[in-house]
Amino acid sequence: MNNEQQARDDVVTSFQNAPTHTVSAGGVDFAYRELGPKTGVPVVFLTHLAAVLDNWDPRVVDGIAAKHRVIAFDNRGVGASTGSTPRTIQAMAKDAVTFIRALGLTQVDLLGFSMGGMIAQVIAQDEPQLVRKMIIAGTGPAGGEGITNVTRLSHLDTVRGLLTFQDPKQFLFFTRTPNGRRAGKEFLARLKERTNNRDKAISLKSYGAQLTAIHRWGLERPSDLSGIRQPVLVANGETDRMVPTNNSADLARRLPDSELVIYPDAGHGGIFQFHGQFVEKSIEFLAR
Repeated sequence: MNNEQQARDDVVTSFQNAPTHTVSAGGVDFAYRELGPKTGVPVVFLTHLAAVLDNWDPRVVDGIAAKHRVIAFDNRGVGASTGSTPRTIQAMAKDAVTFIRALGLTQVDLLGFSMGGMIAQVIAQDEPQLVRKMIIAGTGPAGGEGITNVTRLSHLDTVRGLLTFQDPKQFLFFTRTPNGRRAGKEFLARLKERTNNRDKAISLKSYGAQLTAIHRWGLERPSDLSGIRQPVLVANGETDRMVPTNNSADLARRLPDSELVIYPDAGHGGIFQFHGQFVEKSIEFLAR
């Protein structure tokens, strides 16, 4: 057995050390990392606006990977994945399905955060047989309240971050209370734990394409979510500025088999602020 084969057979337990692989499909080389047990239904992570592999909170990834095979990937044109970034959520969902199928997977659970939660909804509607369960956080339905403001808020807080020498996520993901500020600093520190083979940052062109896609999603007519029959866990912080929390309540109301979790004194990044509780809840939900 050669060293590479041995490395593949060894179970990776930490996102910090997970090697970055690529798989080619539909003319795209998709970059991805996987960890956790090799058996069972994998949990595919769908990421947020401007994010690459290194933007996932290692506590959330490692926590879920303690019980499940976890796969995180860069969508087309993002980070180390090739191609050009689509300008609609629907095209991003098609790419995600292409990636999932390229790995030979016939059924997955989806964990979508923010933009990833929008992508997850489309996958569940377009490819219902592919999805067993869904966890969607900090997200909203097509045509959801305030989603068209994401561009303005992102630009505003990027400038705010530059002026105060802080990461914009401190403002976009967390509340300005003492708890929120502390949680933001701790989250941003965790994102730096991986020091080797870090992913490429998103390009401005790809970031612009994603903003366009989210804006279009916000302008869409509300879709009928009653066709999503899979169990769905909906989570958010109680004061989400990016995708107003009312959207999470709206999703939970319109999805036939859903459960809603709202974290107190938390914003868009509530699942990262309350990572311990979120992981515990997710594992319990996936095991049902």
